[in-house]
Amino acid sequence: MEEFGRAALLGLGLGLLWGTGCTLVILYSIYLAGYRKAIKDSLKAQKPARYTQIYEKVLAKRAKAKVKAAAAAQ
Repeated sequence: MEEFGRAALLGLGLGLLWGTGCTLVILYSIYLAGYRKAIKDSLKAQKPARYTQIYEKVLAKRAKAKVKAAAAAQ
């Protein structure tokens, strides 16, 4: 029974590490693919519609935050 406990703990430990590592690799590859696509889109002369929509939202949010900060400072 003692040997089973050690083997089970070793298997659990390796399985947990292996599973976590594989999950992180998959998430990282998805992140990199999306990041590369975003960089390519931002460097194009003609921007995609989705890029311009999101860019306008970001600018609006920044302007709103700036007005809010100015109002709080007064």
